[in-house]
Amino acid sequence: MKHDAAALGKFLRSRRSQLVRADIGMPPIGRTTVGLRREEVAYLSGVSITWYTWLEQGRDVTPSRQVVDSLASTLRLSHTEHVYLLGLAGYGTPHPAEGPNPGTVPAHLRRLLDSLTDYPAMVVAVDWTVLAWNSVYAAVYPNMDTVAPTDRNFLWLLFTDPYLRDLIPDWERTGMYNVASFRAEAGTRLDEPPFADLVGRLLQASDEFRSAWESFDIDTMPSRERHFRHPDVGDLHVEQHILAPTDHPNLRLVTFIPLPMTGTADKLRLLCDRAYQ
Repeated sequence: MKHDAAALGKFLRSRRSQLVRADIGMPPIGRTTVGLRREEVAYLSGVSITWYTWLEQGRDVTPSRQVVDSLASTLRLSHTEHVYLLGLAGYGTPHPAEGPNPGTVPAHLRRLLDSLTDYPAMVVAVDWTVLAWNSVYAAVYPNMDTVAPTDRNFLWLLFTDPYLRDLIPDWERTGMYNVASFRAEAGTRLDEPPFADLVGRLLQASDEFRSAWESFDIDTMPSRERHFRHPDVGDLHVEQHILAPTDHPNLRLVTFIPLPMTGTADKLRLLCDRAYQ
């Protein structure tokens, strides 16, 4: 896996600047209670200040696995952030040989998607391009059928489509969460055209995205409960699951299963009936 020195340097700087000094037993610097100095990180990690400065500057130097692990410990990185840092340093799992966006959905995955007739589901590429969706998803989010193919990317729509923003009551939290998950999944591929082009467009189009992107947060996308507020049927309570087919590791099947005792299943059926009247 390639070493991305520039991204590694930016990530180290962002995490160093966000550390609360008291959390690691460091006194404030005047009135400053957040952020460590470079020399402090270097000392706590057992590396020279010159070497650590080179890392933050994005110079073409390769830290050892031991140094990366030590920096992760000093900077109090989460497991996900630690894995991300390892990837930037060249110690992650190699990317699949196929491109990040195959452009089409394999027939067997399309059949699986169409068989999910009771709840919304979609197939996305690893760059979050939406490649396919079922009729229930279209009933919940009808704009997917009409948006231009070049804009049919979930992260793009999340930050640019007012309908989708209104559909998500906790949009601010969800937006930050999705940006952190996208960065974690992209890893060292951010300089590849599908990823770089998307991020560049979003930085121009959305101040909210720019703020989230510049925070350098890293997170995963686990199964979790989601809440949508549909303009026609009201509140929808679902459980989101993301599955990766072993034979197509650059694809994700995203499903939204109705939570019991919430009336969501009945509301989804009502939406589908209305869509085909």
